[in-house]
Amino acid sequence: MKSAFASLLLKWNKTTRQRSMPWRGEKDPYLIWLSEVILQQTRVEQGMPYFLRFKKKYPTVKHLALAKEDEVMKLWQGLGYYSRARHLHFTAQYIYRELKGKFPNTYTDIRKLKGVGDYTAAAIASFAFEENKAVVDGNVIRMLARVFGIKTPFDTTAGKKEFATIAQSLIDAEKPGIYNQAIMDFGSLVCLPQSPLCATCVFRKTCVAYNKDLIEDFPVRAKKTEIKNRYLNYLLFRNSKQLLVQKRNEKDIWKGLYELPLIETTKVTAPKSIEKEIKSRLNLAEFKLTERKAYTQMLSHRKIYFHFYEVEVADWASLKWDGAIKTPIRQICNYGFPKTIHLYLSQNSLL
Repeated sequence: MKSAFASLLLKWNKTTRQRSMPWRGEKDPYLIWLSEVILQQTRVEQGMPYFLRFKKKYPTVKHLALAKEDEVMKLWQGLGYYSRARHLHFTAQYIYRELKGKFPNTYTDIRKLKGVGDYTAAAIASFAFEENKAVVDGNVIRMLARVFGIKTPFDTTAGKKEFATIAQSLIDAEKPGIYNQAIMDFGSLVCLPQSPLCATCVFRKTCVAYNKDLIEDFPVRAKKTEIKNRYLNYLLFRNSKQLLVQKRNEKDIWKGLYELPLIETTKVTAPKSIEKEIKSRLNLAEFKLTERKAYTQMLSHRKIYFHFYEVEVADWASLKWDGAIKTPIRQICNYGFPKTIHLYLSQNSLL
């Protein structure tokens, strides 16, 4: 089966009309890297416009390296998993300054770059430099698990090693780039997570999951993600020309983005408690608190409860909130905000 796997896959690849994507066939390692980082945890349809915008604004690693962090974060706004953008910018600076702008050309050296994992390094090495290194992403794992009936949980150390070993044993050494693109395409177009196209699959005669009617049992996951709740109470302080914003610099979600002054609580909290907390932080005798909007947002392993309040103060000149700055409203459009805060500001005609 293994000896025929690559030939069947490449035959399918030749006879199938592939999706039109701006990075397909790309040989520039910088642009391949950019596309792969954007597509981590992101659907192609969502990531494509971001790739095109980044490519236009930062066509080379030098352009990205010389950009300001706030500009990069603003351009990334709405794509989520913002550590990707920070690592992308940091690594571009490293390549430009420390490597004289030359992108590493081997899997081993590419893997050393910050924010670059096994999969991304293999993709760059095979697509740009034709190195014989197999990619292993979610699509590949799902396909291999079903075809070969791999019962080892893919999210364990043993599972990661097993899938990597099998994937490497199957790759076409003469056409690693074409092969890697083909196996990823097959997983995303045929061996789908739900309702895979088994009836037309070129591997159906030997696929363990298909022939044993166990499609929904593969791949096997060991860990169940625990969902944690977070309760973020945001305060809109503003006058006719300014409002308070602060930058998230802690090692936490949305690091590098901007937000409104925040009171985080351990549960949904009544406005009176928020009012009491504001008094303790500001020591203001005169202010009016109005509850405005509530939203929820699901991240990969968190459920975020947002509550927005507007705070009217009598003495704007004396207003201070630790970490926040008074910013002209006309400049707010230049800042990158988490999606839900951006939505709230837009609905209040501040963006």
